[in-house]
Amino acid sequence: MRVSRGVPVVAPAVVATALTAALALPTPAVGAGVEAGHCAHPERTRVPGAAFQQSACLADLTTTGLTGTAYTDPADQAGLTARGTRTPSGVPGVQIDGYFPDSSSFNATHGWRHDAQFVIRLPDHWNGGLVVTGAPGTRKQYATDKAISDRVLAQGYAYAATDKGNSGADFYRDGTRPGDAVAEWNTRTTQLTRAARRAVAQHYGRSPRRTYMTGISNGGYLTRWQLENHPELYDGGVDWEGALWAEDGTGLLTSLPTAVARMTGSATDDDLYGVGFARGSEFLWPYHEKAYWGVTQKIYRAEFDPAYDPDCPGPTAGTTTEQILAPCATDAAYDLASRPESVRRAVARVALTGRIARPLITLHGDLDALLPKAADSDVYDRMVDARGKGRLHRYYTIQGGTHVDGLYDTYPGRLRPILPCYRTAFDALVAWVERGTPPPADQVVDRPASGDVVDTCALDHRAAAAR
Repeated sequence: MRVSRGVPVVAPAVVATALTAALALPTPAVGAGVEAGHCAHPERTRVPGAAFQQSACLADLTTTGLTGTAYTDPADQAGLTARGTRTPSGVPGVQIDGYFPDSSSFNATHGWRHDAQFVIRLPDHWNGGLVVTGAPGTRKQYATDKAISDRVLAQGYAYAATDKGNSGADFYRDGTRPGDAVAEWNTRTTQLTRAARRAVAQHYGRSPRRTYMTGISNGGYLTRWQLENHPELYDGGVDWEGALWAEDGTGLLTSLPTAVARMTGSATDDDLYGVGFARGSEFLWPYHEKAYWGVTQKIYRAEFDPAYDPDCPGPTAGTTTEQILAPCATDAAYDLASRPESVRRAVARVALTGRIARPLITLHGDLDALLPKAADSDVYDRMVDARGKGRLHRYYTIQGGTHVDGLYDTYPGRLRPILPCYRTAFDALVAWVERGTPPPADQVVDRPASGDVVDTCALDHRAAAAR
């Protein structure tokens, strides 16, 4: 997309988890320990519509094998998983990196400085399935390598991820109209899914038997949107605390202004409870004040309502880490309901409806202090029910879960990672789609008093199998 709202600037580590070092990918070659076979010519698999691609046959497509190479980026994964998370390894196959035509240049990965970058991984031992995701937050295509890619590759799935077409704290500068940048996220995800399905068919000689959409945070939003708008491409999805955009404006722009107001001293704890923040999550608020609330409110407000305060963001959006993270004082009084109708139209362009047409499992932590579940997934669950689609939806609240699993390492006595519950939910989705086994009913997944909460999570199968 065309950049028309200023010059992109570098995002800070805490927001975009650092821009990848400008590392050119090595010359495609058969990785150590990988037999030739189809890997003798990995470049023969073409990604339809790509402006550029580069393929390599690698001994291990997981982060265990790729860390320290240009084929993944641990910096962009920072904070998403708990330190002790166990991940599989030893999955040989082909990795394709590249980008689709795009005129914006926020993503500096591999020194390409080109957006719409993607990664596709094709394991040697394929189970016939494909898993697609889009980057969470303002991160890029390698962000969920440890959280999602490693395990699905080990299960035999092909994997594809997109940077969503723009990234970093200044993503809102992409496009010509308010809402263009977020709208591109959906377009790029659809584009990658179609291209990956065809690339998979080329590589293995047959089309994928099943295609699953999934994602974290903004990736969860993409999952919801794709199952509502392009069900022909997918068999189901798992939504991990997806961001909510609704036609009435419910979402970030209706909860975060109160958080910013508390930062500036013009709102109380009770005011935060009133917009959905959970009682018991107070110990997480100081961190979110420093790392999330201010910057998230102002960059999304700038995306949908740039006329509200043209001077902020601006220079304060991205010249130093402190400026990027600091809230705009005017955002403490932001009231979406009183803004011009054009703002609500911009939100409506990307809004969810709840009209899913494929099975969807949603997970959300009850201590999420960025996207509080009462103002997000609770609302989306009601939207799905209102559309008469409840039979296609399961909703699991993870007790002790918060927005990023990395905070478990700071508060191991109060939190639990969501990742092991996500893995359990993904397996439940597959059983639902492929074997007709309904997942357990909506439930709160209790935080166990003992045991391995980092790598295990069980759903209560004693619950009713149908809604």
